[in-house]
Amino acid sequence: EFYAFNQQEKLEILKVAVEAVNGRVPVYAGTGCITTKETIEFSNQVLDLGVDVLSVISPYFVAVTQDDIYRHFSAVAKNVDAPILMYNIPARTGNNIDYKTLKKLAEYENIVGIKDSSGNFDNSLKYIENTDPRLSVMAGSDSLILWTLLAGGTGAISGCSNVFPELMVSIYEYWKQGDFEKANSAQKKIRDFRNVMQMGNPNSVVKRAALLRGHNVGPAREPSNCANTLIDNALQDVFKLYDE
Repeated sequence: EFYAFNQQEKLEILKVAVEAVNGRVPVYAGTGCITTKETIEFSNQVLDLGVDVLSVISPYFVAVTQDDIYRHFSAVAKNVDAPILMYNIPARTGNNIDYKTLKKLAEYENIVGIKDSSGNFDNSLKYIENTDPRLSVMAGSDSLILWTLLAGGTGAISGCSNVFPELMVSIYEYWKQGDFEKANSAQKKIRDFRNVMQMGNPNSVVKRAALLRGHNVGPAREPSNCANTLIDNALQDVFKLYDE
């Protein structure tokens, strides 16, 4: 829900997160902005708070070329002292990060990988098969987690994990143990929840679900808070399936 917060609110959220985590796990912060200048400035602000990794979405709304994307991430890599995980979600940004662009950007040691939320498995395969092996390719589309792992990806950054963390982690753990049947079963189990996510703004549905599961995250911000009887009933039906 980053789009609903101003920069000061984001800094306050990250400060609380860093303090709560207290070094137990790395803290990733989404710092991508539309302009290169603002992305660099905001990235350095969050690093002062103790964040470990920067998740940088490609420029959004403005139409950019692959050369623009290369220069944008190059400038960010040169001006921040932290690992950078690039974030590709063309359905929301309007800009896809081509595998050739990612391959060129591998020259920067602090660019460590990419989260692919394109929903296009062929796109993820191109990242995995045609770029520097040191780059981590992570699934950003929850329906493709297992397939990304099987193809050589390294993990996922999962929206569903805000509501069902144990289930999402089990996909990775079963895969790691070589138990494809159980991993695939866990992968399939998220379909019902993902179907409900399509009943409104997916981000707002996830936040609503987390709230209904007892996490005091508050309502999603307008214009789309997804707090209605239809969605609530559908979520409660899904909760019953997962709690069996």
